[in-house]
Amino acid sequence: MNATMIITLALILVFFSVMIWIGIRSKKHATSVNGFVLGSRSVGPWLSAFAFGTSYFSAVIFVGYAGQFGWQFGLASTWIGLGNAFIGSLLAWVILGRRTRIMTQHLSSKTMPDFFGARFESKPLKIAASVITFVFLIPYTASLYNGLSRLFSMAFSGVDYSVCVIIMAALTAVYVMIGGYMATAINDFIQGIIMIGGIVAVVLAVLNDNGGLQAAISSLATSENGGWEFASFFGPEPLFLLFVVLLTSLGTWGLPQMVGKFYAIKNEDSIKKGTVISTLFAIVVAGGCYFLGGFGRLYNVDVKADGFDAVIPQMLSTLPPILIGIVIVLVLSASMSTLSSLVLTSSSTITLDFLEPVFKKNFSEKKKMLLMRLFILVFIVISAVIAIVQANHKILFIAQMMGVSWGALAGAFLAPFLYGLYGKKTTKAAVAVSFAFGVGMELIQLLVSLGVISVAGNAFFGFILKNSLYSGVFAMLGGLVLVPLVSLFSRKTLPKNVDKMFSCYHTVRTVEVTDSLGDDGEIK
Repeated sequence: MNATMIITLALILVFFSVMIWIGIRSKKHATSVNGFVLGSRSVGPWLSAFAFGTSYFSAVIFVGYAGQFGWQFGLASTWIGLGNAFIGSLLAWVILGRRTRIMTQHLSSKTMPDFFGARFESKPLKIAASVITFVFLIPYTASLYNGLSRLFSMAFSGVDYSVCVIIMAALTAVYVMIGGYMATAINDFIQGIIMIGGIVAVVLAVLNDNGGLQAAISSLATSENGGWEFASFFGPEPLFLLFVVLLTSLGTWGLPQMVGKFYAIKNEDSIKKGTVISTLFAIVVAGGCYFLGGFGRLYNVDVKADGFDAVIPQMLSTLPPILIGIVIVLVLSASMSTLSSLVLTSSSTITLDFLEPVFKKNFSEKKKMLLMRLFILVFIVISAVIAIVQANHKILFIAQMMGVSWGALAGAFLAPFLYGLYGKKTTKAAVAVSFAFGVGMELIQLLVSLGVISVAGNAFFGFILKNSLYSGVFAMLGGLVLVPLVSLFSRKTLPKNVDKMFSCYHTVRTVEVTDSLGDDGEIK
């Protein structure tokens, strides 16, 4: 064993030991459905903010997106990270955080499909949302393993990628099944610290490897490394860059595993602090990832032969063994944090929002807990199998399904969730149309990507369905237009108790004078 393997293995063993220990310690918080799924709605600002951030940024971003978009846009790819920070994190917390926490507690909803069912008084909408979540979270979950293969082969030559996937999946299953949401939140906090430290260390090391920031930018601007546009403010393809920023930033507003973090946050003060912490976390992690990827062209990578996933591993291959070990743990942290969030979301959705209403049974608390733990195991096994099959056989359908999953979820859910929090006049019919439009758009994209149908002769559809990034953005923006428009013409499907639902925003609370002095600053 070489030095890199020994150091990396030691760091991984410590990392896994801590994760399992936290899972066991968190068991006391997972004795009820509310505790298992939401941490009893008592999660503080640091854990909530880091849980949001680590669920947001996975190995897909560090290895896949940073390498791909860094190569395509150069330093301008940093705008993607900043968009993730200010649109995907700051605005998401400001616009959704408080109202989500208040409304979901008022409606006693624990998941996004549960929210749709209660807010719009519709069991069919609840079931439909749970099916969409189940179908599209599975391939999204499988995609998390993709970034691991090249990095592990770099650090552990001769070790089968399948072994890495199985070990990661098994250990994630253990601590999530034992400790539920609180175990994932505490682990996310530790994993987030690793991600911050790792990103900063790697960026500094790569810049140092290229003679410093100014020298690296000057090298990037030379013709042999792409040209001046790759070192410029907006890069060579500003329109495409805008679509990437919108999908990866605005899309978080409609993802069940992301919005679910607002359900569990403790109180008003935690929301305010969490907003700041989450934004700063995203600036460092997402901004650092895409900034790092912007220098990919300084390295000898044949992207046509090896793909964009080879860019980041090639950049890291020259680093000292200790830094390579840190990067491996960083990617594991990013993957496991997102994986735990996704499987917890999937299992709770399928148990609470699908099985109960479909079979018309009121499961006991004990049975719900058993079913959720069972489905955590099922989802992890399915996603791991899909990832291994895709890595070994390169099945086009699986790869494209992974690509459209984010757009389908965000396209279907973003608009009805946002309008459901703010608009009393949003109707059931409008929500159904948004579901159909978002999923339909991405299914058409899937068929186009597979070559089943062609839009080459149509300029408009050719542009919209250019790839899943474009169609995902149009699915989200289309939903934002369709929901209020359809609501205007479908008043008969307006929920009956909407005023009572929105009364939660106007409930009067009495506070101590230590918390509020009144408008004029006087104690009365």
